[in-house]
Amino acid sequence: MSPDASFHLSLVTLGVADLDRARAFYVAMGLLRGDRDAPGIAFFRAGPVVLALYPRDRLAEDAALEPGGDLPAFRGLSLACNVPEADAVAVVIGRAVAAGGTCVKPAQAVFWGGTSGYFADPDGHLWEVAHNPFFPLDVEGRLTLPDAGA
Repeated sequence: MSPDASFHLSLVTLGVADLDRARAFYVAMGLLRGDRDAPGIAFFRAGPVVLALYPRDRLAEDAALEPGGDLPAFRGLSLACNVPEADAVAVVIGRAVAAGGTCVKPAQAVFWGGTSGYFADPDGHLWEVAHNPFFPLDVEGRLTLPDAGA
């Protein structure tokens, strides 16, 4: 594959019901707005990935899909935020609730040896917050995956 055709995740776009409400939520969560001021969409720096917020009906139109009304409670997708310490899981979920999100599952020890919990943003997008001692964060806060070996 040529370098200009490489496949990688660079941007995640969330379809939202109320752009101003969603923008305020992610600002309260601590994400920094991008420098580009584009009407009708919001961009945030989210580590090496960009998070975009776009009205749900316009996102469906852009993808040539019908908006379809209400979405199911579980969409088969979660976003994740890994944190460097187990205690930080509850802190991030608390920040999300204070900003208008909903706690879905409080922070708790999990079977694989870490700490995890879930919140939903005001549009119901599911976020896992986790501390995984087996997938450390580098100095810039990026998740490092251990080598799979031979």
